Amino acid sequence: MANGKPPSTDGRKWRIVCLHLSFVLFLNPTVDGNIRYSIPEEMKKGSVIGNVAQDLGLDVKRLLSGRARIVTGESVEYTKLLTNKGTLVVNERIDREQLCGDLTPCSFSFEVILENPTELHHVTVEITDINDHSPTFKRNDIRFEISESANTGARFSLTSAEDQDVGLNSLREYFLTDNGYFVLKQHSNTDGKKYAEMVLQKPLDRETLPSLSLKLIAVDGGNPQRSGTVNINIIVLDVNDNAPVFNQSVYKAAVMENAAFGNFVVTVNATDADFGSNSLVTYHFSDMDSSLRDVFAIDEKSGVISVKGSIDFEKNKKYEMRIDAKDQGGLTDSCKVIVDVTDVNDNAPMMSVMSFTSPVSEDSSPGTTIGIINVKDIDSAENGQVTCRIEQNAPFKIKSNLRNYYTLLTDAPLDRERVSEYNITVVATDAGLPTLWTKKSFNLKVSDVNDNAPVFARAVNSAVITENNPPGVSILTMNAKDPDHSQNARVSYILEDARIGGAPVSDYISINAESGVIHAARSYDYEQIKELIFIVRAQDGGSPALSSNVSVRILIQDQNDNAPQILYPVLTGGSLLAEMVPRSADVGFLVTKVVAVDVDSGQNAWLSFRVHKATDRALFEVGLHNGEIRTVRQVTDKDAVKQRLTVVVEDNGRPSRSATVIVNVVVADSFPQVLSEFTDLSMHDKEYNDQLTFYLVLALAVVSFLFIICLLLIISVKVYRWRQSRVLYHSNLPVIPYYPPRYSDTLGTGTLPHVYNYEVCRTNDSRKSDCKLGRAPSHNVMTMDPHFTGTMQKLHIEKNIMDEPDSPLEVRLHYFQY
Repeated sequence: MANGKPPSTDGRKWRIVCLHLSFVLFLNPTVDGNIRYSIPEEMKKGSVIGNVAQDLGLDVKRLLSGRARIVTGESVEYTKLLTNKGTLVVNERIDREQLCGDLTPCSFSFEVILENPTELHHVTVEITDINDHSPTFKRNDIRFEISESANTGARFSLTSAEDQDVGLNSLREYFLTDNGYFVLKQHSNTDGKKYAEMVLQKPLDRETLPSLSLKLIAVDGGNPQRSGTVNINIIVLDVNDNAPVFNQSVYKAAVMENAAFGNFVVTVNATDADFGSNSLVTYHFSDMDSSLRDVFAIDEKSGVISVKGSIDFEKNKKYEMRIDAKDQGGLTDSCKVIVDVTDVNDNAPMMSVMSFTSPVSEDSSPGTTIGIINVKDIDSAENGQVTCRIEQNAPFKIKSNLRNYYTLLTDAPLDRERVSEYNITVVATDAGLPTLWTKKSFNLKVSDVNDNAPVFARAVNSAVITENNPPGVSILTMNAKDPDHSQNARVSYILEDARIGGAPVSDYISINAESGVIHAARSYDYEQIKELIFIVRAQDGGSPALSSNVSVRILIQDQNDNAPQILYPVLTGGSLLAEMVPRSADVGFLVTKVVAVDVDSGQNAWLSFRVHKATDRALFEVGLHNGEIRTVRQVTDKDAVKQRLTVVVEDNGRPSRSATVIVNVVVADSFPQVLSEFTDLSMHDKEYNDQLTFYLVLALAVVSFLFIICLLLIISVKVYRWRQSRVLYHSNLPVIPYYPPRYSDTLGTGTLPHVYNYEVCRTNDSRKSDCKLGRAPSHNVMTMDPHFTGTMQKLHIEKNIMDEPDSPLEVRLHYFQY
């Protein structure tokens, strides 16, 4: 019992659980229930405390769906809720003495919170004591100096023992070893703590007994019983037969919490009837807890009690202590001092976030719960009354349905496109003076929903493209914006089904779904289609997708890609058409009219006529815009019968295009004369064409001869170099091959391309020949006979002469090297 060891738990399990269940049901959706459990301290981790689900009448599924959790507000979580079983288990070692000290009953509370709908259940766990501590004394021995003249009945206060256990396991009584002089009297404070005094029952005689040794034993009420011992050493003094006496048995005082060090509390006073040094009294704390010694100090001579340490109303609302007055002879008296602590508003409200949801959807209805906040103020009375508010003007409100709990709600519809993020500041203010407050900021993001369709920058989009465009050319870029976010703002561009000229619109137009760039699917011809009108749809990536349409008009701009076409006069079948002018024709006589048309439009189709070549320019003129050929002067006998006019019809495009027509005019009065003249004219044309052909062939032959001479020179140079390389090959010197630029070795050696084309072309009016050298590097056709050392040359002349007498002559010469 006196060894101080904790009691054995073998074969014995402390599983006493007292359940007190009370539920308070309200008409609102929130249910507030209270549960109270009682368990012994020092239970093993994982031990079951109780079935919360069963005691609250809840289903385990409700605990899971409501995300049931424990909110303690403390740094150590002694319990843990198993939501899958609905049981409450021990999570950390629970030491009642560490948790509550000597406070009884000892308990801790927490809330079980469920969501959707919000439920709050208050759970209290009471920790019962087990006898795991022995009574202990602060000192190993107690020393008394007692005068031999001490009166019978004199009292001597003894040091109290401390037992951290409470209730039955706490300190129960003291025992004093048997002696013939002192007996033990036991007392209790108002707080239940026991202390003992020795009372002298027989006068002391120093000459007989100068000293005395006793033992004080403190015993608790546990089972098995524990005890503690302290030695009492008594020294008998001589002749001081009056003890100090306090003028009050109980002193009461009040002190403000957070009082400054050295602040006065109260003065105790005791008097001694003795004289001289025996009447001097000193004051001491009697058996005061170490925690009290750190808070208060007493002046040994004056008895003034002052503040020594920090005073906190939230930790101790009242202090109770005993003061001993001792004279020089060792006689003492004691009194009690009770100090009440007055609360001041020195604690700001404390906010704890139970839950907070971010982001919140922008289509959330007003009244949607965003977060749950727990607000506490450990001050008392008005100092602990707290109100909450939202600091800035925002579409949110805060509401309290439960004690110390506030719900943060939406107060108006949200629009992410206007405000995508909120910084909400909640201010908790107490009612004390001065007022203390606490702020907490919440960053709330608003998530997007697809509530905005893409919007085009322009209601009508138009563009102009010139005809004969290359397929795939970019025409126009569509631009639509969607104020939504992420996938909801991703815009795709789609061509609406339509038909243009009987064909699908996709035959003419394509659009890039991502960039919105419209491309030409083909080359356009203004003469076939002049404009494209279609619909483009912009569709976002949301679900369901939203879209908007816009009309697009593409104007095709004409290009001067068509030369004028001569409708009259027309030469057909090799026949010769001539206009006849009588010799009696006057000035301005209408000979004929050149009729031409241009399928282009606008200024590209404006035609002008001019005489390019004429037998007699002073005789005829052509109208600039109407193409009418008229006589400029009176026809005379000196004028030639055969007149030939070359009329050029030119459009107004840039660059301009033209067509040429030859008008034969006969100045004669009769038809037979006209026929004979045109027979001679045909023979003249034939002779002219034969001469032109001869000159072209002759020019081609000269050019070919010069080319062959150059080629022979090149071959000679290559043969010379080849022989030099053979000489180097038979020598002992290293040979480094040299490859000229553009060297190509295909079954032979050589640096020249193998195909050369010559084209000689003639026009019917200029009577001049153009020689054009063309090169076909991609057609290297060559065969090599290893037994043939010479060079073969082949000359091929192609001649293409049209049937018409005025058709161009085309001569091509091809030279091949094998």
